[in-house]
Amino acid sequence: MKLLCVTSIRWMLLWVGVAAAAGAVSAQVPARSPDRILAGTITRADHQHYRDVPFIVPRGTTRLVIAFDHDGRDQKTVIDLGVRDARGFRGASGGNKAELTISASDATPAYLAGRIAPGRWLLALAVPNIRAGVTAHWRARLWFLKPGEPSPAAPVVDRGPGWYRGDLHLHSAHSDGVCASQSGAKVPCPLVKTLEAASARGLDFIAITDHNTVSQLDAARALQPLFDRLLLIPGQEVTTFFGHFNVFGVSEPIDFRIGAGGRSFAATVDRVHALGGLVSINHPALPSGEICMGCGWAMPGPAAIGVDAIEAVNGGAWRAGGTPDGAFSGIGFWARAVADAPVTAIGGSDNHDATQPGETPGAIGRPTTVVEASALTQQAILDGIRRGRVFVDMDAGAGSLLDVVATSVAVEGRMGETISAPAGTGFDVTVTVRLRGHYRVELIVNDQRVGDRFFDEAGHLSVRIAPPSGRSIIRPVVRTAEGRLVLLGNAIRIDVARP
Repeated sequence: MKLLCVTSIRWMLLWVGVAAAAGAVSAQVPARSPDRILAGTITRADHQHYRDVPFIVPRGTTRLVIAFDHDGRDQKTVIDLGVRDARGFRGASGGNKAELTISASDATPAYLAGRIAPGRWLLALAVPNIRAGVTAHWRARLWFLKPGEPSPAAPVVDRGPGWYRGDLHLHSAHSDGVCASQSGAKVPCPLVKTLEAASARGLDFIAITDHNTVSQLDAARALQPLFDRLLLIPGQEVTTFFGHFNVFGVSEPIDFRIGAGGRSFAATVDRVHALGGLVSINHPALPSGEICMGCGWAMPGPAAIGVDAIEAVNGGAWRAGGTPDGAFSGIGFWARAVADAPVTAIGGSDNHDATQPGETPGAIGRPTTVVEASALTQQAILDGIRRGRVFVDMDAGAGSLLDVVATSVAVEGRMGETISAPAGTGFDVTVTVRLRGHYRVELIVNDQRVGDRFFDEAGHLSVRIAPPSGRSIIRPVVRTAEGRLVLLGNAIRIDVARP
């Protein structure tokens, strides 16, 4: 076997043809150019032989990605692939996987998750078959990802721009999720049960947020190709003595020991943001103490410093308080926080039993977080949450919609935005709703209801307002005719200059 340096135009042209034939463009490898390319040839002399090809993993690498292919398939050439590090075996996938990834938290099935130690690693190649007279060219593209770089994942069927429905707070066997065994015993509930329930309830995305761990990400990576219409967003519930918060979009574990060694919540938020993730405060109005250790929000310092979202509706708090806006609701906590900073209201079932009946609060999808996104991808969903293009649906009704826009002569703002206007500016505010049944739409301005109207199926509530100087918070709410909260919208923040 010869190891080649990929430098010539001839070699690159050859591999353009090979990649096109093999369909090598994939969402499972980074979009950027590889950090290293290894290549070589095999002949009949390599038949039923093993060959190790060394490469150096640089310091600071947190994820290794490899894409491997060769041009001998039409002539029945087989090259099996494995990987070894300085300590030994990290996995072998034979010829059945063209792409693989390994990190501390997760790895492609057939490979072992674990620390990516810098230094000498090996591609462990085996050649079960190559015919006499055949020369096959192989190539391996390598990426050495650093903290914060997106983790490649199996593609999900994308439906383009639209409103996507999901659940951002779910637990599995990797923390305290349980369900009934065949004999009826309560046992740790496998992740696949959660995915089956989420899929059956029509969700488009979920985040598995097990407590103080990312071990669930390995199982999620194995299951994502099977559930290719359900986006699995990396998540973790960071559970502290002073409150719980979810982290979305980050694969490395976040240290939960707030207060130890000088760790602060603010520094933790900064770390998550540096890694490209979001932070959301969970069930802030729950009581703390022996009944629920650290469940209520009692973090030292400003209540919501730097956070991206607040779980305004939590399934467990809803169940305990009787209604989604009852005694343990986070809506008031969010409404106060959004007056100070552009923080997004979201919902989460906080489900701990994937087999819980779907109509009960805290079942998967009760409540549902609905996000306007440019695509069904992790980046697009997280961006939609950042921008506040979100509403919370208590009844998990497919096709529901809630949006609000405020328009003046000079400026327009949509749900989730902050806009500025001169003193005395008037706004026409329109709430758009789509919902089955008979319902009442309310417009809340600075905690005061300034307009309401009943509708069936679809409607538009229009109200003329003249916000006072300073900051005003405008948000829509939808209730049943009996007054039960059904939809909760995010806010438009309007800053009006003083005369």
